[in-house]
Amino acid sequence: MIKRIDATEKAIELIKVLKEKHGDLMFYQAGGCCEGTQPQCFEKGGFYQRMGDVCIGTIQDTEFWVDKDLFEYWKHAHFTLDVIDAFGVGGFSLETPLKKTFRIEYRIFTPEEELSLEPVTFIE
Repeated sequence: MIKRIDATEKAIELIKVLKEKHGDLMFYQAGGCCEGTQPQCFEKGGFYQRMGDVCIGTIQDTEFWVDKDLFEYWKHAHFTLDVIDAFGVGGFSLETPLKKTFRIEYRIFTPEEELSLEPVTFIE
């Protein structure tokens, strides 16, 4: 099965740091301007997904949820979670006090990859 999301070593290290401090985590990437279009990291259960939102996979046992409309637009793309030294939009994400920002890089799946993608989970 082809994963829909992976992470860089820098992102994995930051997730480990945040888990030590906050416990179980979750990611949510919205498609709207108010939340920003970068992934936000919360304590697990600290953000309530909407009906139809999609879990595209996990990183370090941390679910990565995507806004349902954004998923429709990007369902043919692989996500790579990365982190940069910057202050992100909104400042609600747990990495903000560390002056870090999670970000996503995208690439389109090949036709061969499309045939064996990992299944997703929807909020019903």
